[in-house]
Amino acid sequence: MTSSSRRRLKTLAGAGSAIYASDDPRPDTGISRAVTLAKKAEKEKFTALFTADLLQADPDGLSGSTGSQDPIVTLAALSQVTSQIGLIATVSTTYQHPYNLARLIGTLDHVSGGRAGWNAVTSSVGEENFGDIQLPAPEVRYARATEFIQVINALFDANQPDAVTRSKNGSVKIDPRKLHPINHHGDFFRVQGPLNVPPPPQRRPVQFQAGQSEEGLKLGAKYAEVIYTSQPTLEDAKAFVERVHHHADASGRRENRPLIMNSFHSIIGESPSDVARRLFEKHERIDYQQGRLKVADMLGGEIDLRDSPLDQPIPLRLLPDVEQVNRRRGRAEIFKRFALQGLTLRELIIQAQETGHWFVAGTPESLADAIEERYRAGVLDVISLHGLGQADQEDLLLNGLLPELRKRELIDRDYNGGDFRANLGLPGPL
Repeated sequence: MTSSSRRRLKTLAGAGSAIYASDDPRPDTGISRAVTLAKKAEKEKFTALFTADLLQADPDGLSGSTGSQDPIVTLAALSQVTSQIGLIATVSTTYQHPYNLARLIGTLDHVSGGRAGWNAVTSSVGEENFGDIQLPAPEVRYARATEFIQVINALFDANQPDAVTRSKNGSVKIDPRKLHPINHHGDFFRVQGPLNVPPPPQRRPVQFQAGQSEEGLKLGAKYAEVIYTSQPTLEDAKAFVERVHHHADASGRRENRPLIMNSFHSIIGESPSDVARRLFEKHERIDYQQGRLKVADMLGGEIDLRDSPLDQPIPLRLLPDVEQVNRRRGRAEIFKRFALQGLTLRELIIQAQETGHWFVAGTPESLADAIEERYRAGVLDVISLHGLGQADQEDLLLNGLLPELRKRELIDRDYNGGDFRANLGLPGPL
């Protein structure tokens, strides 16, 4: 597909933290800041706000602030101070139930006026909080995720679009004969239905999926409308998209392949010397002892690097068999590949600051060059941009990178439709 026939690149920003901190002057400081950032993102015509989620309090601090709030509650609050921007909640298919999620995400679509999306993940942590002795194997998690998505889709599809009508006085009337059971009996779930949340504006909220192991890739290629992946190089991205298209075509989706989303980690500077200064200061702030733990985590979490020399490669005997890795197998594959290329432990720790994501340090123009290269190559449809809410980066994002992308006609200047699906340029539900 040539670039001239493709939709413009869609942009995401992270939703701000809505939580209260003990030293805040007011209890609503967190949500007020999140509201300010959401309004700013909508003013800049970002396509959507994206939330990550983890299901544990990370004792080593390796995961940053993700998982510090419930995504759906946060996005429901932000839906009331915005009117066009999409709202994407990350949800665990391993530790959530499809009927509950259908009610929650369906309600989010209602309260936002058709702007909800959900990102299906199988979880890499948190089993201790849900009664599991250990995290289920990836094959089990993805089998459950497949059935989970099938149940969600069936619940949304079973209810007729005209099941609810509104009377002249503003109240709604629900015809229960148009809410249908699904009578699902699978390996993981028994769900009779019907879903008691009436058909949402989009019929199905937009389906994202994250997971780049082979099992995750097959799931996304079959069901996702947008696949979220971390591919650090253009060559990696091309190979990944080729695999996605192969599996999508095998699933009968040659004419309706999923969009590809990458998270773009960056340092934006005003000039090459300013970029070099910012990059140096970033590296100076690295805690290398914690960095050892982070690299071990990126490699599956089962190796000990606390005594390994920083300026030597990791011994081959310590590198995991990726097929035996239980947590974030795709990420382990990326970091094992880095290690096999001869990167020292110090260099791997620097790479781990971006957790294997696409990272570029440069001026707005050089960052736009990198983004345009992937877009023109046909391996990038949706991009998550960092910098909003960061004092040293926000101005360069809003007044440098975004204007440059608009000047090149790479991103939208306004919203294109009445709901999230339309703004992404997606057809109706699969």
